[in-house]
Amino acid sequence: MHKTSAWPLSLLYAALIIFASLFPFDGWRAQGIDPLVFLLAPLPPPYWTGFDVTINIAGYVPLGFLLALAMLRSGYARGAVVLAALAGGLLALGMEFLQIYLPRRVPSNMDLTLNTAGTLAGALAALLLERVGAIDRWSHFRARWFVSDASGAMVLLALWPMALLFPAAVPFGLGQVLERMENALVELLADTPFLEWVPMRDAVFEPLSPGGELLVVALGLLIPVLLGYCVIRQTGRRALFAVAVVAAGVGLTALSSALSWGPMHAWEWLGMPARVGVWSAVAVAGLMLAMPRRACAAVLLVALAWHLSLLNQAPTSAYFAQTLQIWEQGRFIRFYGLGQWLGWLWPYAALLYVLMRVSRRERAD
Repeated sequence: MHKTSAWPLSLLYAALIIFASLFPFDGWRAQGIDPLVFLLAPLPPPYWTGFDVTINIAGYVPLGFLLALAMLRSGYARGAVVLAALAGGLLALGMEFLQIYLPRRVPSNMDLTLNTAGTLAGALAALLLERVGAIDRWSHFRARWFVSDASGAMVLLALWPMALLFPAAVPFGLGQVLERMENALVELLADTPFLEWVPMRDAVFEPLSPGGELLVVALGLLIPVLLGYCVIRQTGRRALFAVAVVAAGVGLTALSSALSWGPMHAWEWLGMPARVGVWSAVAVAGLMLAMPRRACAAVLLVALAWHLSLLNQAPTSAYFAQTLQIWEQGRFIRFYGLGQWLGWLWPYAALLYVLMRVSRRERAD
């Protein structure tokens, strides 16, 4: 048996599938559809595209891979592929049944078949990699690079690139939720006596100054770097990791802009404040290469608090409503909702993780 991050990752990925399958979670009602109608419908359905086939298979491949890998690494090798495929098939079946009650979603036996096939393909890939020794090599790589209790940080670092794909008001500005929370709370409590209990701000949100934008960019890019420093052992490996994070962050932000506003606008976000912020993050990351992991965690807490404080005193992007319409009218609606929530919640999950890590180290000391 080996310690593995595959269990938390598989559970998290299953939650993401549930989110993507039931988004946008409104309009629930009984539509008088017999479940057997879609289960026993002839294959293939009259309306389907290559995109539908690809996304339904590819969406469940990671789930099958992670489930099978978790069982293989935990000492439950017998039947790991079958159990992973069965779990993925049952999850897909549950999602199709629930979609019966969502007018904006259409249950399909083809989706169910493709989802199960994707789970099986992912599980077989995990078994193949285990048989050829690739998983053992990854375990040795992880043991050399990371501390033993790095699972939480690795999960967060794996989710950070996905969170960047939804466009933010400021590059790398994840966690901007205060204005949306206030508006949602006022709407929820409208026409009730509890509305008077809501603390209202006297001042309006002011746009960030160029200096404030620079700080948000620098801190937003520095936060995942510091998170890696908390669990990476050696200075040279930290340097390689920092370069990879910066390259991934810049590339994914450009991809997000291209997906939202077209390829011609992929690099328009990289103005003077953003460029200075990126290079500032690189410089600070270089200065902190040799800093102890505990000190990196302390600096990370300060960076997270400062980043969220600056960002939540600014209004949301002026392009938000336009982007919302563009994504909701396209085939990326489920991915859009997922990326949006990841962008909102990722910094707070990182903050909670670092707080727990610091307190656990204090108890150990």
